[in-house]
Formats: sequence, C-alpha cells, structure tokens
Amino acid sequence: MDIAVLVGYGASICSVASFVPQAAKVIRSRQTKAISAKMYILTVTGFALWTAFGVLKSELPIILTNAICFCLSALILAIKVMARRKAQER
Repeated sequence: MDIAVLVGYGASICSVASFVPQAAKVIRSRQTKAISAKMYILTVTGFALWTAFGVLKSELPIILTNAICFCLSALILAIKVMARRKAQER
C-alpha cells in the first residue's frame, strides 16, 4: 500500500474519531442548545461535497471519512432541528 494512502487512512481515523464523541453526547443527552445550526448546515454541506469529490476521484479514504462524518453531523443537525421545532411548539 502506498504511503500516501496510509496517511489518508490515518487522517480518516482521526477525523471520524473527533466527531464520534460529540455525536454520542448529543444522541445520549439530546442537548443541542450550545450547537450552532448554521455551522452544522455548513459542516454537513462540506462533508457531502468532500464525499462527492472522493467519489469523483475514486479516493476511498476521502469517501469513507467524509461519508461517516456526513452521517454523524447530519444526525446532530437533525436532533438540533427537532429540538428547535419542539421548543417552538411549546
């Protein structure tokens, strides 16, 4: 395996590992007050675009990392939006 690919997989592991604790905390607590919806909209969009870029370039480390981070950040954003709607209904 090429050293660049190994570096890519290492970066992938670090990127995903950095998002997992935040996603786990939000899933468990449902607390999203301190999270910026605008920032997460931008983050989800960025991960979607990086995933598309990875697919277009056939770069598996980019695809895997960004697809996983996309799912985690989209989940956080969905919880944020649902909490906001629930608060507005009250």
